[in-house]
Amino acid sequence: MTPNPLRTLYWENGSLFLLDQRLLPERISYLQCRTATDVVTAIKEMAVRGAPAIGVSAAFGMALAAQEEGGVSGILEAAGALRGARPTAVNLHWAVERMERRLEQAAKKEGAALADLLLQEARAICEEDVAANRRIGAYGAALIPDGAAVLTHCNAGALATAGYGTALGVIRAAAAAGKALQVYAGETRPLLQGARLTALELREEGIPVTLVTDSCAGHLMAEGRISLVLVGADRIAASGDTANKIGTYTLAVLAERHGIPFYVAAPCSTIDLSLERGAEITIEERDPEEITAPGSRRIAPAGVSAFNPAFDITPAELIDALITERGLLRKPGRRGLKDLLAKEDS
Repeated sequence: MTPNPLRTLYWENGSLFLLDQRLLPERISYLQCRTATDVVTAIKEMAVRGAPAIGVSAAFGMALAAQEEGGVSGILEAAGALRGARPTAVNLHWAVERMERRLEQAAKKEGAALADLLLQEARAICEEDVAANRRIGAYGAALIPDGAAVLTHCNAGALATAGYGTALGVIRAAAAAGKALQVYAGETRPLLQGARLTALELREEGIPVTLVTDSCAGHLMAEGRISLVLVGADRIAASGDTANKIGTYTLAVLAERHGIPFYVAAPCSTIDLSLERGAEITIEERDPEEITAPGSRRIAPAGVSAFNPAFDITPAELIDALITERGLLRKPGRRGLKDLLAKEDS
């Protein structure tokens, strides 16, 4: 199996380099982020995307802020800007808060010593993300039968994380274990992350992938061509309700109708016990022109309005299992999620 040559991000010579995912699959290009403001812009404009990846990027963004001349107040100002870059994915908030705690522990460190300390913490977050994804893959592979046909949505692969991936990490692990797989990748409108990114990752690794329109899912299930649905997550409330890319809820309803398992793969940093139900999760609404004029090519008549939420909520009762780096949780709910967060990584 050919290793994926694409790196989502890396640190070099005092800068954070982010793969510009807006240009894939046509062109591989990296943005050089020299300041925290550069990272905020990259997150807002979706040059980097995926809940774990934007969390790791934000951590490095605070390390960049520490290299600037603003001192602790400047770092905290950057933390606020990074936290507000995108509202739905909790990993972003989790990473910023972890960096803030490290800043509090820094005592009287300042200047280069403080910058180095925060850079070490950002690197630790990055390394831990890859390790967590590999454990997610190992746990989740047990749920994938040999010969399975897996339907996935959006991109929850190496490109959405610091490396390896969550939902695609499960697929990678199953393939590495010698299981024969067929993946159906939903195109994921309006930004086509499934078509541009998931299909690219799987093709690069030699895992059979077939691209389908989002509206094809029900037909595939009715014909008995799907064994299971496997997706990622951007935030999981205490009830187990899960926010993920718009269209995920539709797949969960269709999966229940056809008796097909529906699995969510995500790191524990995606769990937010401060919110009781999915209805409390803020859903990001993006520029309507992503629908009416994708790629700057207008496809809708001028003056027609569009509604463009980036995420939807899948109720916990439609989720058969949550796959995390700390194990599997069947039918996730408050007690199970609390117990999961109390466990140590194994």
